[in-house]
Amino acid sequence: MAHPALDLSLDAARLTAQLVDFPSVSGDEKALADAVEEALRALPHLTVDRDGDAVVARTNLGRAERVVLAGHIDTVPIADNVPSRLDENGVLWGCGTSDMKSGVAVQLRIAQAVPAPNRDLTFVFYDHEEVALELNGLRRLAERHPEWLAADFAVLLEPTDGKVEAGCQGTLRVRVTTSGKRAHSARSWLGENAIHKAAPILDRLVGYQPRRVDIDGLTYREGLNAVRIEGGHAGNVIPDFCAVTVNYRFAPDRSEAEALAHVREVFDGFEVEATDSAPGALPGLSHPAAAAFVESIGTEPAPKDAWTDVAFFSALGVPAINYGPGDPLLAHTREEHVNTAAVLEAEQRLRAWLTA
Repeated sequence: MAHPALDLSLDAARLTAQLVDFPSVSGDEKALADAVEEALRALPHLTVDRDGDAVVARTNLGRAERVVLAGHIDTVPIADNVPSRLDENGVLWGCGTSDMKSGVAVQLRIAQAVPAPNRDLTFVFYDHEEVALELNGLRRLAERHPEWLAADFAVLLEPTDGKVEAGCQGTLRVRVTTSGKRAHSARSWLGENAIHKAAPILDRLVGYQPRRVDIDGLTYREGLNAVRIEGGHAGNVIPDFCAVTVNYRFAPDRSEAEALAHVREVFDGFEVEATDSAPGALPGLSHPAAAAFVESIGTEPAPKDAWTDVAFFSALGVPAINYGPGDPLLAHTREEHVNTAAVLEAEQRLRAWLTA
């Protein structure tokens, strides 16, 4: 289906509606990426590059600082909630309104309406955020074109309900295993029950005291929890294997390697296998650009008690925060919506920060 060209002269709320009416479920972002690229190439103050369905645009004004504004253009599958609908209360309904086409609309508006910002800007619009991590477009850019993401500070416009959420937790999953000896349950003394041997693993989790870590005036809370237990063959067989999957959410002062070393220490004496991990992101609120941003936004920053794509920036040495107009609790729901006043406020606050 043909779509009209993106109109960057619209305010961020109306531009959000245009973006929502441009379906871009993960894996089907090309048409929207084409439209974003076309709109940005029409702006003479920007240099535009593209990798797959990710589009990156930059100012080159020689400013003392460079800031990234980033957002993903894909959505979860549509749930009979496209095209968008604006109700009488100024609420815009539709897939991606909150997560995160309202944030993308703010990015596009800043790109069009602030041609001479007080800091050089890099705008990143990327694909495949809502699916497997290995497909993530920002991860691909960080691996193939890290120079495109070089900056002093980054803002990821994921939905935060207008709050500043700094950095993010890291996440690690491991399998802690035990082994035993199979036997008929009627003659259990001939076997060794691997599930019973897992009891000390659970005891250590119950007794574990997670850290609270203060970074840049924010308190990051850790957590170490069993999220899955596997074991057993049949109702009359003593199991010879058991695995407890444990998820460690760790503060961004620890690297992935340090997090794994800590978990191995907790489960000393057991076999521990890492199955996946992702680094955290330091908040970097002491950086002048970040401090100016927080002051301009006018809300007290909070730690991000989750993992987000800001971690890719942190891995490149770029401190990053999460800030966007949508409500994260509405993301991925059939009833997804955003208050247009919140979108306009986010646009105004970013413009004020970049023109002060």
